[in-house]
Amino acid sequence: MAKRFDLIVFDWDGTLLDSTGAIVRAVQASCRDLGLPEPSAQHASYVIGLGLAEALRHSAPDLSEDRFPEMIERYKHHYLSRDHELTLFDGAAELIAELHATGFTLAVATGKSRRGLDRALLNSGLGPYFSATRCADECFSKPHPQMLEELMEELSIDPERTLMIGDTTHDLQMAINAGVSALAVEYGAHPSSQLAALNPLACARNVDELAEWLRGFA
Repeated sequence: MAKRFDLIVFDWDGTLLDSTGAIVRAVQASCRDLGLPEPSAQHASYVIGLGLAEALRHSAPDLSEDRFPEMIERYKHHYLSRDHELTLFDGAAELIAELHATGFTLAVATGKSRRGLDRALLNSGLGPYFSATRCADECFSKPHPQMLEELMEELSIDPERTLMIGDTTHDLQMAINAGVSALAVEYGAHPSSQLAALNPLACARNVDELAEWLRGFA
């Protein structure tokens, strides 16, 4: 069967890396450090996928602008103190290796910073599999289409041959805005009902389901 897609773009946190809980806890802890109301886990997880500054503004809307650098510092302190303990979802590394061996061009579009993604790619060992990556401190934050647009331009692949895979509505809306197909995973940050409302090609409940769909339909 001929391939439907040439380029597969992955979100990172909550899609390949099991980091949703760690991000939520870091957001909550940074709010406590600044004497702010602690957001619920649901509210804190909603901002995952956005650029860090935008995510923290959503989490602490009443914080004065001059204190945001302090909140960003506290978030990085809490997240980086534990990020070495985070692991890829079961089967994620094997899936990336399989897709690469099959001939797909792979890329990453993430709300992480460039420094954070480079560290994650090194720690996970997945860096060599990705032909290009884009981060929130280099582009407009999701759901703006810039990350996908730049990846497609760099890799010379058209929107109709591109697939975005992510765990948040920000990922799916970015795909819509860029005119590319999207596939949702339900094991990350956003509820399955919110993901399904944006009409992705499918919603995978785990990495095994994701791999099965890609083998059959990508």
